[in-house]
Amino acid sequence: MKIYNTLTRRKEQFVPLDGGNVKMYACGITVSGEAHIGHGYQALIYDIMRKFLEKQGYNVTYARNYTDVDDKIIAKSREAGIPADKYAADMIKHIDDVMRKFDVDDPTLWLKATENIGNIIKFIKTLIEKGHAYAADNGDVYFDVSSFKRYGCLSNRSVEDMLDGVRVENGEQKKNPADFALWKSAKPDEISWNSPWGKGRPGWHIECSAMNRTAFGDRIDIHGGGRDLIFPHHENEIAQTEALTGKQFAKYWTHNGLIKVNGQKMSKSLGNSLLLEDLLKKYSAEAIKFALLQTNYRNDINITDGIFDEAEKHLKEFYAVIASVEKTFGKGTGGNAEIDGRFDEVMGDDFNTALALSDLFGIFKSISKKLAAGDRTAADDVKQVRQTYSLLGLFKSDAESYLESVSAAGAEIPEEIKMLAERRWQAKANKNWAEADALRNEIDKAGYLVKDGKDGYEIIVKG
Repeated sequence: MKIYNTLTRRKEQFVPLDGGNVKMYACGITVSGEAHIGHGYQALIYDIMRKFLEKQGYNVTYARNYTDVDDKIIAKSREAGIPADKYAADMIKHIDDVMRKFDVDDPTLWLKATENIGNIIKFIKTLIEKGHAYAADNGDVYFDVSSFKRYGCLSNRSVEDMLDGVRVENGEQKKNPADFALWKSAKPDEISWNSPWGKGRPGWHIECSAMNRTAFGDRIDIHGGGRDLIFPHHENEIAQTEALTGKQFAKYWTHNGLIKVNGQKMSKSLGNSLLLEDLLKKYSAEAIKFALLQTNYRNDINITDGIFDEAEKHLKEFYAVIASVEKTFGKGTGGNAEIDGRFDEVMGDDFNTALALSDLFGIFKSISKKLAAGDRTAADDVKQVRQTYSLLGLFKSDAESYLESVSAAGAEIPEEIKMLAERRWQAKANKNWAEADALRNEIDKAGYLVKDGKDGYEIIVKG
């Protein structure tokens, strides 16, 4: 199988470092806020990668991390009036619950920054001893970028390019503006740990390097995350890890694309963040996955109006065929090697979920023809589809139950009313109250009510 390697900028034949054993790490969520659709997508993609590698016979140890201490978490905990460690723990529990509703499996290893402080301090001490890091007078510790000659190898940037827009903050005592913090000295009433440099906490980048080394040793096969992490986060991980070990850190670097909403980058400042929990109240987990996986994982995904409704429509059509086949012929006793082989072929070419999903339309057309002709092998085809595509999180539901739940969720609510309600919700998020009120009135005149809640809204037919 082939994987696109960001480091070499080409697809490469996948050859693990240790025979059939694969060490895989993906950067997880910084728990300063709720999980949005981008978090869900990234977790889904690496869950799929892990499962497909296992399908090919590899023994995969897959680790994800939670960043549970940083500036944003500290700020949020102060707003909430609770200690930072409790705030982070509560958020992790809530995010875990949402991910389970989204039907994304846990990794082999969950790693947390606060559970690795000793490992992080040891890592930093060794970097200082090797001449790659230095402690400032105020207790901060920085990585010396000039000491690592390959800096920029992942993002393909020169240090000079990276300095554009870099600003040295007040109180920072860097030798070079490009140097980055490994340890941050504690501010008053801030969560902190004792260290050789005084009370403080880890910088963001060092967490993943130290946790990786503790879990896996000096080298791993696959390191992944969103494309927005290539620089500076993953660039800095390479520098600090390889400066310490003298070995190549990760053999393959993989990065998923970003989420856009109607062509715009998703962000809190634009008011267009789509919380995963809210989406799961409106759509099945399978529909959300189907919509996301129609795009190759390395490309950006544009969430447009109606994208999840369209995905639900396709799944409803597929499940209707499944229900008819299983009602007519039962569950099936065999399989279809051609369906499974084709899936392995397209997924083996850099996890091409888009092509795997497009194949479903032809597969179900063939199954429908077999059903009409009374060909009992239609049941074997359905059984194979369920087995094979469950790797993508699809076709895991009882067909009749799925169709009933989708019909109930979408009963009597026309598509145009859903779109008006979504536009109103976005207008409210943007504090455009006049537009929100106008849209509410338009919905009301059409015979529907919009009931707002803490985490979303519900459309109700007026009685």
